[in-house]
Amino acid sequence: MTSPTAVDLSAPVIEIDHVVKRFGDFVAVDDAHFSIGQGEFFSMLGPSGCGKTTTLRMIAGFEQPTSGAIRLDGVDVSKVPPNKRDVNTVFQQYALFPHMNVFDNVAFGPQAKNVDKATIKKRVSEILEVVRLTEFASRRPAQLSGGQQQRVALARALVNLPKALLLDEPLGALDLKLRRAMQFELKRIQREVGITFVYVTHDQDEALTMSDRIAVMSDGRVEQIGTPTEIYDNPATVFVAGFIGQANLWSATVTDRSATSATVSALGGSTLSGSCVADSVRAGTPVTLMVRPERISISMNPPSGGMQSVNATVTDLTFQGPVVRLALSAPDGSPIIANIDPDADLPLLRPGHSVWASWAPTAACVLPDAPNQPRTLDDIVVEG
Repeated sequence: MTSPTAVDLSAPVIEIDHVVKRFGDFVAVDDAHFSIGQGEFFSMLGPSGCGKTTTLRMIAGFEQPTSGAIRLDGVDVSKVPPNKRDVNTVFQQYALFPHMNVFDNVAFGPQAKNVDKATIKKRVSEILEVVRLTEFASRRPAQLSGGQQQRVALARALVNLPKALLLDEPLGALDLKLRRAMQFELKRIQREVGITFVYVTHDQDEALTMSDRIAVMSDGRVEQIGTPTEIYDNPATVFVAGFIGQANLWSATVTDRSATSATVSALGGSTLSGSCVADSVRAGTPVTLMVRPERISISMNPPSGGMQSVNATVTDLTFQGPVVRLALSAPDGSPIIANIDPDADLPLLRPGHSVWASWAPTAACVLPDAPNQPRTLDDIVVEG
C-alpha cells in the first residue's frame, strides 16, 4: 500500500473544467469549475437534485459532459469509458458477491486484471489490515454486519490502487450510530492509503467530519468551496449559511461598509456589524446578517465589553442533551435561536421572560441578500 500523503492542491488529480451537463432542457450541472488535489478528502454536499451525483458520475465516466472537460492527472477523459479510467466507485449498495468470502471479493479486481497470485495475496492482505478485516477474510458477506460489508466494498475498490476513489453516499444504508462510527473509519482509511477520496453526501455533519474541503452545491451550481472551517465560519451565500449547520438569518440593511466588514440596521432598528467580503454589499443595500446559535450568549442584563446585543423575549426552550435550544423573539418579531449550556448561570427561564442575546462582532457575517432563500434555520429543508 502507499504511505499517507499530504494534500497537494498544486498537483490536482481531478480537474473539472467549466463543465455543463444537460438532460434535454434541464441543466443538471451549470459551469462547474474546480480541482481536487492529490491525497484530498473532497466532499460534494447539497440537497437532492443539486447536481452532486451527476458530477460524480461524470468523473466516473457513467455520464459525459455536455460541454467542458474532465481531466485525470492532466489527461482529458471526458469521453473515456468508465473501465478505462483509473478511478473506482463505491455506491450505497455494496454489490458484494454473496458466494465468495471476503478475501475473494477483494481479490476479484486484481484477478480480473491478471495480476500474479503473489502480488494479489500481498495487496489483499495489506488492504484487509487497513480496513481491519483480516480476521474476517474467510467469512461470506451474509456473515458480516453492515459496517463490515461497507469496509469490504471499500477494500475491493482500493486494492487496485486507483488515482481516486469515488463514493456516492455509501453510508446511507447504515443506522445513525454505525454511520457516525464509519465516518471516522473512512477518514482513517483515507489517511492511511493516501488516495484521493471524492465523496457525495447530503449530510452536513458527515461532510464537516471527514472532509479536507467541501463543495456546497445548489441547483446545479457550486455555491462555495472551502475547508469545513471556512465554509462554516465564513459562508459566501445565504444558502451555504443555512445549509451548513444551523444559522440565524436576519434581514438587514447596510448603513456603512469598510474593506472587510459592514454595519447594518437589523432586528427592529438595532445597529449591528459583521465581517463581509462580498463586493456587492454597499451602503443602502438589503443583506442578510448571520450568527450561529452557539455563538450567542444569554444574560438577564445588558452585556458589556464590546458585545453586540438585542433585547429579546423567550418563546420556547428545548432540552437537547449537550445544549438547550432557546427560541427568542426580537423587537421586530424576528426569530433568534441560541444554543446554551444546560449548566449556564441563568435563572429558570420561561416563555415571556425578557433576556439579552449577545455575540461578539467577529461571530456575525453580512451576506448578500437572497430574497428567495429561507430566513430561519427551521426553514432549511434537506431531502434524502
